[in-house]
Amino acid sequence: MLSKFQSVISKLVVVCLVIFTSVVLVQMGHFYTTNYLKVEPVLAILAFLCAIIFVLGIGYFLYHLRDDDKNFNRLILISLLLVFAIVALIWIKLVPATQVSDFGAFWRMAPKALEGKPIFNYDNDYFAKWAYQTGFLVYVMTVVKIFGHHVIAIQLLNVVYQVLILYMAYLLSLQLFKQVKLARLTVFVLMIDLDWFALNSQADNQYLGMLLFLVTFYLIMKDKYWAYILAGVTLAFGSIIRPIGPVIIAGIVVYALLYMMISAKQFNFKSLLKVLVTLVIYQVLFSAAGLAIKSSGLNAYGLTNRDSEWKFVIGLDANSNGAYDQQMVDRFDLKESRSKMSVKEHQVIRKNIQNLNNTHGWLKLFLGKNEVLWASRSNAVYFSGFEKQHSQKFSNYANLLGYLGTAMLIIFSWVGSLKLLKTTPNKQVFLLILPLMAYAVVQLLIEVQGRYRLEFLPVIAILGGLGLYSIFEWTRLKWGKFDV
Repeated sequence: MLSKFQSVISKLVVVCLVIFTSVVLVQMGHFYTTNYLKVEPVLAILAFLCAIIFVLGIGYFLYHLRDDDKNFNRLILISLLLVFAIVALIWIKLVPATQVSDFGAFWRMAPKALEGKPIFNYDNDYFAKWAYQTGFLVYVMTVVKIFGHHVIAIQLLNVVYQVLILYMAYLLSLQLFKQVKLARLTVFVLMIDLDWFALNSQADNQYLGMLLFLVTFYLIMKDKYWAYILAGVTLAFGSIIRPIGPVIIAGIVVYALLYMMISAKQFNFKSLLKVLVTLVIYQVLFSAAGLAIKSSGLNAYGLTNRDSEWKFVIGLDANSNGAYDQQMVDRFDLKESRSKMSVKEHQVIRKNIQNLNNTHGWLKLFLGKNEVLWASRSNAVYFSGFEKQHSQKFSNYANLLGYLGTAMLIIFSWVGSLKLLKTTPNKQVFLLILPLMAYAVVQLLIEVQGRYRLEFLPVIAILGGLGLYSIFEWTRLKWGKFDV
């Protein structure tokens, strides 16, 4: 009975995943048609065909390389990581060192904070209302303290984190599917996505946070007490650096209840105890970090979120599809006190909800936000400042190249999700799928930006690697084994 229940739940989760990837695929087609195909049809068709041929060609080569020699496998993996590192370093040379947006706030504030200057001037200032960002500020301060106020240090560390993310994607894929070739393809489809790695030039907390969350997933899959202890540490530091911990925790908890507690057709409460160890260590370390920041005088508000309403002010705005909108920002006096600002934010939220109810606009809003977050450009190339050092034409080509990498991930992850639907997947795959789906649902209500998907692109890439591998396997079975 329990195994049947677990099987039904698994199928429902995978069906939801297929629906999600299918919607994203359709929206990707809509975005590409609107922004490229209708504007420059010849270029758009040729670029898309070249991207497909490139991915299938290189993927085919990686698929047919032998995988029965551990040393050879290591050589192939190291070669892929080395190629990526070289390209990532070249990209840093192609973009300005100027730090923009929130990244600039971290970079400008770090040396001032090290000098003992306050990091905010009033209670509605950036680091006052979003005190949880202080965790990453401490990281930037540490880098500046060690290497000086030289942005190249942050940039090179980002490249290191990106390489390690690719390695973790490889390990996770290998853990889930036990296929070296599939793991290679996972690395390949992620490393070619410029929209994923383009922000390595900025003081961005997403790469280090992403790495720590992936390590957390991998440690939990090890299913050892020592691994659960370490998972609590990596989960805590990941949440301190990139505050999306509650979504990750929600996915882990649901996974524990559905797949760890139910084992061998009976309840296994020891598994819940293991996950509880992870969560307790997380809570202790996260709380300790907040208290340490308070006691140090760096931020009296610790690691709290004192303006959670703002995400809903933007996220429920039908006019902007829930994305950042300067016109909405201009409706507020950001110099006002937090209490006055909060009252106005609640008023705007109520008006947004009323507008959505009156126009029956909820579904349209959700679809629009889903496209912004998952199916459009991530705007990572834009945030890198690439267009400031290059012509508009060259910048457009860079944006197109970046988006084609995203399109390939979307297409092959859709195929991968269909493959999961047709098979009985390793239950550990749900440790990745559940946080992904939780994140997708939460983002339907709060502010969205294309770059907010970066944390989960390694998960999408694992599905993409599965999709690409499935295509080659199908080809081999249908047309016979080719010699290479």
